[in-house]
Amino acid sequence: MTDSDQIHVPTPAILDVSGLSCASCVGRVQRALDASDLVHSARVNLATHSAVVDLAEGADGKDVADLVTAAGYAATLREEGDNAPAQQNESAAYRRNFLIAAILTLPVFVLEMGAHAFPQFHHYLGATLGHDNSRYIQFVLTALVLIWPGRGFYLKGVPALLAGRPEMNSLVSLGTFAAFSYSVVATFAASLLPAGADNVYFEAAAVIIVLILLGRWLEARAKGQAGAAIARLLELQPATARIETEGQIKDIPTAAILPGDIIHIRPGERFAVDGVVLRGRGFADESMLTGEALPVAKEEGAPVTSGTLNGASALVMQAERVGRDTVLAGIIRLVDEAQATKLPIENLVDRITRIFVPVVLVLAVIAGLAWLFFGPEPSLSHALVAMVSVLIIACPCAMGLAVPVSIMVASGRGAELGVLLRKGDALQRMENIHTVCFDKTGTLTIGRPELSGLAIAAGFEHDKVLRLMAGAEATSEHPLAGAVLRAAEERGIEPGLNLDMEALPGSGLRALVDGRRVLIGNEALMQAEGIDFTPLQPSVKGFVAEAQSVIFVAVDGLAAAVSAIADQIRPESYNVITTLKARGIRIAMVTGDAKPAADAVAKLLRVDQVYAQTLPGEKADVVQSLQADGPVAFVGDGINDAPALASADIGIAMGGGNNVATEAGDIILASGSPAGVVTAYELSRKTMRNIRQNLVWAFGYNVLLIPVAMGALYPFTGMLLSPALGAGAMALSSVLVVSNALRLRRVGSPAPATQTASPAPQVTTPKAPEKPASCCGGKTAS
Repeated sequence: MTDSDQIHVPTPAILDVSGLSCASCVGRVQRALDASDLVHSARVNLATHSAVVDLAEGADGKDVADLVTAAGYAATLREEGDNAPAQQNESAAYRRNFLIAAILTLPVFVLEMGAHAFPQFHHYLGATLGHDNSRYIQFVLTALVLIWPGRGFYLKGVPALLAGRPEMNSLVSLGTFAAFSYSVVATFAASLLPAGADNVYFEAAAVIIVLILLGRWLEARAKGQAGAAIARLLELQPATARIETEGQIKDIPTAAILPGDIIHIRPGERFAVDGVVLRGRGFADESMLTGEALPVAKEEGAPVTSGTLNGASALVMQAERVGRDTVLAGIIRLVDEAQATKLPIENLVDRITRIFVPVVLVLAVIAGLAWLFFGPEPSLSHALVAMVSVLIIACPCAMGLAVPVSIMVASGRGAELGVLLRKGDALQRMENIHTVCFDKTGTLTIGRPELSGLAIAAGFEHDKVLRLMAGAEATSEHPLAGAVLRAAEERGIEPGLNLDMEALPGSGLRALVDGRRVLIGNEALMQAEGIDFTPLQPSVKGFVAEAQSVIFVAVDGLAAAVSAIADQIRPESYNVITTLKARGIRIAMVTGDAKPAADAVAKLLRVDQVYAQTLPGEKADVVQSLQADGPVAFVGDGINDAPALASADIGIAMGGGNNVATEAGDIILASGSPAGVVTAYELSRKTMRNIRQNLVWAFGYNVLLIPVAMGALYPFTGMLLSPALGAGAMALSSVLVVSNALRLRRVGSPAPATQTASPAPQVTTPKAPEKPASCCGGKTAS
């Protein structure tokens, strides 16, 4: 697929949304966007604190940002070209607030809990500082904690509560304020409380803030690691480039480069933009683009891609695509959008969290009333502890993070492996694929004709015949000429000197090479010339049986050789199909080629079903027929595959080089290799398993600990869950969810399945036979 063939869709608007702290926040922003006429569709993401919005026709992104801000969550439209998520300072802010809160809380904790734990310390405080003074100090320090590092919970939670849309910050605000205000009454107006109920809970209010801030800090750090893929991609583009203008070379910012500029690249530098090599020869490391470690040769006219690494040679290039039009910018956009995608499995989370916080408020009230009226003395203190514990421990942070943080890590890791998720929900759908349907040409095969076999007649030498063939084809424009010339080059054979070449349309060509008369063409041409190829007929039959194109070669009027021209099977195709079949996936192949050629490839690769001589529109019909048995993934490389890619449950577009940012599929294989299909499947399978683990933990945590917080264990232990312990458990749950998702960063390209059948066909350069009329080189079908 060429750049001109690429399918483009409107770029969505990306909003950076502050104040998202739990699944309830995400739900409210999502509902505000869904209800607006300015929005066609939207995906709000807790892990990235962003919203990806497909705008309605004529809508402005800034108006949508104002809409979200009006809903209570400050939003800004991310400017064009700015692909960095607006979370870079989040971790530092939480760390600063945590340290301030911890310093202020430590004396409160020592004064209160030390007195409870150590009777001697209690008596010492009474004799020196005095219990009233101890409570006054705790009051002042706790008040500072709430109005300084903890004020964010109140600034967000109280307005949400008053507006009738309580969320996580509302629960923290209610819980800490209840503990603090009760303690204030116990300190300054103890006579208002029943006897024995004048306990203070300043340390609970302060410690809750400290532990939640600690959890937020650790969570932000972990999310920063989860989003490191985009950060690494952004770092690949150099800040400046050396531009040649009016015979001088000067450094300018990369953002100032224009199409047509001449850029000088030093050895070891990264290419700043996309373009072509004007001067120089060398190699480039394109592993960031394709996941392949082998360097790629670069010479005059070769394309180079932004972010890839120049080798040991200096090169001069001309810029073609700059700014947001570069391949690197396209990859970053794809990863960014995929990370903000909502999977279908999140619908369950949304339905639960929409009613979760109101239910928690009701449960907290029930717990408080139950302890107040039916609990032992001091019943009021017990009621307060139970109510605050329920409010704090039930914050739905882990629920909101369970899915998006896994998507965030997986999509970034996929980009590093050369698997780009244009649609993040492909992660979920890919796991359930029943059939993978491959296009043949350019997907399972290399997509260009190669010399796959050469049988030499008695009296002729292999390399000399190949030299004569290369010389004859050197000036030919026929597509098969390149196959002969590449075969000669791979063996280090210089083409012979061609003094006279005559094209024979529809038959072949004749030429005078190194003083010898060379005739290359089809069998009819040789029969017309009266040249007998009977001794080579066994080789001809063998080539034909494998659906290869047979070319006859005569030298000085004698049969010299028969060659086979074929579209070579990619070396990795066999292992890809074997591995997928080992996972229980059915394999189909669809091609426009003739049935003999298709059957030959299918036999070698052990494809389950073959559909030959299909037109582009018919490929979509094939996909739809296969869908009767289950979800289908279609893998193709050309614009002619677009109907099938669109019809499939998962469209997998073979990228490669400068067309990597094509939007023809749900998944794009930047490496241009079918091996990426296996990587995509394994990434999907492991990501969904990771998400299920997160959801089981997030929901199970609340199901188990809310009853504990209400006092379910009191009859057996005589103890109520401390609100501070509840805060620690709540913070820990979010950290565990994010940490579990980070394990996806270790997902690698899966090892191929063990070969138990015939080995994969190997493509080899033709070599001289030991006997005349034998065939050399791997014989692969078209």
